[in-house]
Amino acid sequence: MINREWHLLSRPVGWPKPEDFALVETPVPTPGEGQVLVRNKYLSVDPYMRGRMSAAKSYTAPFELGKVMQGGAVGEVVASNAEGIETGDHVLHFFGWREYAVMDAKHAVKVGPTAVPSVKVDADAQDVPLSAYLGVLGMTGLTAYAGLLRTASFKEGDVVFVSGAAGAVGSEVGQLAKLLGASRVIGSAGSDEKVKLLVEEYGFDAAFNYKNGPVAEQLREAAPDGIDVYFDNVGGDHLEAAIGSLNQGGRIAVCGMISVYNNTEPAPGPKNLARLIQTRGRIEGFLVGDHYDLQPEFVQKVGPWVASGELKYRETVVEGIENNLEAFLGVLRGDNIGKMIVKL
Repeated sequence: MINREWHLLSRPVGWPKPEDFALVETPVPTPGEGQVLVRNKYLSVDPYMRGRMSAAKSYTAPFELGKVMQGGAVGEVVASNAEGIETGDHVLHFFGWREYAVMDAKHAVKVGPTAVPSVKVDADAQDVPLSAYLGVLGMTGLTAYAGLLRTASFKEGDVVFVSGAAGAVGSEVGQLAKLLGASRVIGSAGSDEKVKLLVEEYGFDAAFNYKNGPVAEQLREAAPDGIDVYFDNVGGDHLEAAIGSLNQGGRIAVCGMISVYNNTEPAPGPKNLARLIQTRGRIEGFLVGDHYDLQPEFVQKVGPWVASGELKYRETVVEGIENNLEAFLGVLRGDNIGKMIVKL
């Protein structure tokens, strides 16, 4: 049996190129004592992976050259030498970018009906698909939940602005804010189609296409009374605009800055940081890995909203391990609506 997996051959400079990677054939691994073998069904590709392709010091180790990369994945256990996980169970893990993965059982989290905690919903609700555990109920969703509630200290009545709002994280942030009592939610996106989606499907109160004019002007028009929370996925002119519209005591949660990920020179910072003094505003970065203690609470609270359809989500699905790299590059280009998923 053959296993196909993606290796990083060289560290990209600027935009990643196909020659920086290789799809390699290897034997399917055999699980040892305390391990499980998983046949991956869905793989996640995410913007943060671009940072791990660099050797620069960061919050986590870079991908190793000549070795398989990592990422979120969900799959079926096809062999088990571990207690508590049986053949046929579905598990969430971090050994993506490959068809088969072997791992210690402690690195595999059961999902679906056998999981603890499982998603408890009304009898007539729809089952939650496996792919949702990579997005709306996975690391993506927990990122939205922790960033909004813990880092940004969201409270009922807040006016919330989300950049990259049609993406997997941003779309969930906006909907969570509405479900939890925000007085107004504004989103930015990169196309008129995405703007329409935010308002008509996700229930945002206002949205704008950042390509249609200066972000600061469009934000002031959408939030004439200012904003209390900004959830930042973009950085750059979006961050500067949010600081300019921040109300007294406003909070900014920095989740990502996709606008600068492929820059070869340092990007200029916001020119209006002094306004944080006037507003007594707070800006704070966060990593989802620091908030895994919220996972049980998150699944129990948000899972029923997903199953009932109150919290909507989109997935952009690319078929085949051979297209994993193109799916990742598509995320950097903004091709996806919602979570980008590779189906094997």
